[in-house]
Amino acid sequence: MKTAECSISFLMGFFIYSMIEIIDRGYTHWTMGITGGIILMILYLINSSSGITLLKSCLIGALFITATEFFVGIVVNIILKWNVWDYSEVPFNVMGQICLPFTLVWFILCIPAYFLCRFIRIFLRRECFS
Repeated sequence: MKTAECSISFLMGFFIYSMIEIIDRGYTHWTMGITGGIILMILYLINSSSGITLLKSCLIGALFITATEFFVGIVVNIILKWNVWDYSEVPFNVMGQICLPFTLVWFILCIPAYFLCRFIRIFLRRECFS
């Protein structure tokens, strides 16, 4: 992945995820912006593989996002005790850090992410090679 692709996908993930949280919860935490940026960079890499279908992308993406959310949750919520989120009251949660309903949300959000990644790739390749 080229530096421009990596940077643009990170920045878009940072800002888009932060905006989603602000719209949904009314606030966000800086760690969520960084996490969103890293996730979109990885989704960009996943969606750059040849033969990746939308369904595969969403399944892999939802699992990757859930795993990342668990790892970040352990660090920021349990170890650092910043209490950024708590899914303890949500059904099918694990340690209050991840839950099945949000894994389904991540699956759905991977649909526009799939097309955003394609747009970034097409736009950057057109701009860089024209």
